[in-house]
Amino acid sequence: MPSARFPIPQGTLDMLVLQIVSLEPKHGWAIAKRIQQVSQEALQVTQGSLYPALHRLEQQGWLRAKSGQTETGREAKFYALTPAGRKQLARELESWDRLSGAIGLIVRDGEA
Repeated sequence: MPSARFPIPQGTLDMLVLQIVSLEPKHGWAIAKRIQQVSQEALQVTQGSLYPALHRLEQQGWLRAKSGQTETGREAKFYALTPAGRKQLARELESWDRLSGAIGLIVRDGEA
């Protein structure tokens, strides 16, 4: 039986992370869990891809990290969207809309 999970397409993890933290600051595990929940378990982000992405987004100035405590009392870095990150998210969402629209046109045209 094939897996119900899909790999996250290359280049989309940054957009997903930015979208998740655009609502409120979250720590890494909560970001991964939210992506999994919102995708109805279809997407799963591994620590090996998530944490390098978080560090990269922070270095680019799109995320800001601040230490805090999780709901279970553990110390963690909480990531929040910066103004530059909000602009980047808008650019990425626009590109995603254009790309997915173009792919949809091709797929629908193939049905004719």
